[in-house]
Amino acid sequence: MDRSTIDSFHQALVALQIELEELELLSKDTLKPVALDQSMVGRLSRMDAMQGAEMAREASRRRKLQLARIPSALARIDSGDFGRCVECDELIILGRLRIDPTYSCCVKCAT
Repeated sequence: MDRSTIDSFHQALVALQIELEELELLSKDTLKPVALDQSMVGRLSRMDAMQGAEMAREASRRRKLQLARIPSALARIDSGDFGRCVECDELIILGRLRIDPTYSCCVKCAT
């Protein structure tokens, strides 16, 4: 992999990290528990709000997982191991890295 490609992945990872951190800050209000007061909110509306809150929690969980993988990907760039599978040391195809530059395994080892 040439230096310009590696640099573009580095920039993409940093931009992704900033975007995910901003989304996490914006979504804090949606993670609050749903009030149980049925005099203010009907049962169906409350159930809908609970479902929305659960979806927001899952989205937050996935963002946090991806945020945790970004420093590792940046470290692999710095060490020169980016684009190589951590299991078998084969090259990871560029298409896979373009989907998610935090991937550390090739398709064969990921399955």
